[in-house]
Amino acid sequence: MLPYRQARQSGVAMAPAEEGWQLWLRHDADSAQLQELLRVHGQPSLLEYLEPALFDERLGQLYQAGDAATEALIEGIGDQVDLDSLMSEMPRIEDLLESDDEAPVIRLINGLFGQALRLRASDIHIETFEQSLVVRLRVDGHLREVLRPPRALSAMLVSRIKVMARLDIAEKRQPQDGRITLRAAGREVDVRVSTLPGIHGERVVMRVLDKQASLLALGNLGMPAAVLQGLRSCLARPNGIVLSTGPTGSGKTTTLYASLNSLNDGSRNILTVEDPVEYAIAGIGQTAINPRAGLTFASGLRAILRQDPDVIMLGEIRDQETAQIAVQASLTGHLVLSTLHTNSAVGAVTRLRDMGIEPFLIASCLRGVLAQRLVRRLCSCAVAHPLQ
Repeated sequence: MLPYRQARQSGVAMAPAEEGWQLWLRHDADSAQLQELLRVHGQPSLLEYLEPALFDERLGQLYQAGDAATEALIEGIGDQVDLDSLMSEMPRIEDLLESDDEAPVIRLINGLFGQALRLRASDIHIETFEQSLVVRLRVDGHLREVLRPPRALSAMLVSRIKVMARLDIAEKRQPQDGRITLRAAGREVDVRVSTLPGIHGERVVMRVLDKQASLLALGNLGMPAAVLQGLRSCLARPNGIVLSTGPTGSGKTTTLYASLNSLNDGSRNILTVEDPVEYAIAGIGQTAINPRAGLTFASGLRAILRQDPDVIMLGEIRDQETAQIAVQASLTGHLVLSTLHTNSAVGAVTRLRDMGIEPFLIASCLRGVLAQRLVRRLCSCAVAHPLQ
């Protein structure tokens, strides 16, 4: 099979058939690629001319059928994920800065995305210092350096990422937030982009959001059986508040989405207020806050309560007003799921008290608090060995 990117660009795809192989051609198929396939593999057992939309759909189904989901994602971004080889193939910096050709920079960024997906990184950091440019990936909660491009590439990399995220490339004094959607083998990966001015140049942090994560089930999160049973018991209650706590990047939002999936059986009206909406889930009403337009967690929660909800998910309880509305909602027959930035389950009670929630209200509405951490796993190739 051709690499996904090559098949999509050329409009030529080969797929297995019961006897031999079949060939799919888009109306604008690359004749050179077609001739090369016929030369190498001979005549196909079946030939189909497809409209562009049907060709893309067939292509997505074909490449998504692979065993490794991560490999499927990488195929849509680029075949080269070896960052060191990409750097060695780049032109001299002087030539690159004088040229209008952005292809080498684009290949480097695509390779960076591919590396991040292959390693299942949650964040990509591009950091500009006085004498260096450092690229780091956060894998299993820990940052690891993967590349040190020439310092002179900083502005080009940042500008290209801004273009991809539809940000203002001329604005370098203010923080900016944007989003990039990468389509790969019929699946989509969202990349949340944040830029921040620094004394030596802008730094970029990109949060990688695999939309397939929204399909997670509670049983796949690695929780101990007793904890999982307790969480499911809390979610089975018709009302009250269930909180997920832990440091940034510990998987609180993932737990909330898995909880929503377990409740999303069509018999409940489930609504969310998030900042931003990280994963779209079919059958659930999701709203992103917009402070500039006056839509905050508190105002969004008030509006949701007029939409006859059964289950409400708040991305985060940040202030006293939001906490008070969430408590009142839970006491009036709604199940409320949310997160708090505390280090322990007990700390959630203290945090609610700090927000002005009375102890008797906490006792009445709080159904459960889950404190979690992201724990690194052993490689699947690891073998247990008895200690001497």
